[in-house]
Amino acid sequence: MSPPLLRVDRLAKRFGALAVTDDVSFSVDEGRLVALIGPNGAGKTTLIHQLSGALQSDAGRIDFGGVDISALDMPARAALGLARSFQIAAVLPEYSALENVALAVQARSGSSFRFFGRAAREDRLNAPGRAALARVGLLPRAEDPAGELSHGEKRSLEIAMALALRPRLMLLDEPFAGLGSEETRAGIDLLRALKSECAMLLVEHDVDAVFALADEIGVMVDGRLIAWGSPNAIRADAGVRLAYLGDEALS
Repeated sequence: MSPPLLRVDRLAKRFGALAVTDDVSFSVDEGRLVALIGPNGAGKTTLIHQLSGALQSDAGRIDFGGVDISALDMPARAALGLARSFQIAAVLPEYSALENVALAVQARSGSSFRFFGRAAREDRLNAPGRAALARVGLLPRAEDPAGELSHGEKRSLEIAMALALRPRLMLLDEPFAGLGSEETRAGIDLLRALKSECAMLLVEHDVDAVFALADEIGVMVDGRLIAWGSPNAIRADAGVRLAYLGDEALS
């Protein structure tokens, strides 16, 4: 049996007396989509920050692809194939969709961001940038300023930017936040199609989307994982019903 792609062992982060993540352990296998759910303030986004390298942990260990990445910064983790999207779309509104992705391609190559050089004018960045946009259905908007895209299109653009890093694992922080029902359905279809290309760790409040996509689900409450298992196991877990989901959400 192959070792997991991501192994998290007893991860913890404190802010003063507050334990935001507390003794968190889990793993993600290649080709799997794992979701983390829980109430606001459960520590999910902090955990994503810890995994991406945006925030250093106070305790615990993170292994990715068999490498201890606990002390690595965000660019070093991205270079190993760990990419993330943000809770709030992090795109450059004055740059075109293609230029946004081309800058991600440029970052993957180890080059510095050359904002005055318009990265997407370089052929070596254009082709993979257009391929990533096509993958998320945004190729027709390639030349449009990112600021003119709809909210859902911006979320898709952010996923294209993550794909441009050629990730082995994508960390997705609430990709359906603020989307309408049609955009959410399109987002679910997109992530389902991408599951064959890389593993994903999804933080999301849309329970219907989570249960439509996830192979495994972890439930966080007050910084701790209180349950982990298949969607059916989580649906049937009385403790999860009591702490977070409720009977109505699981009907």
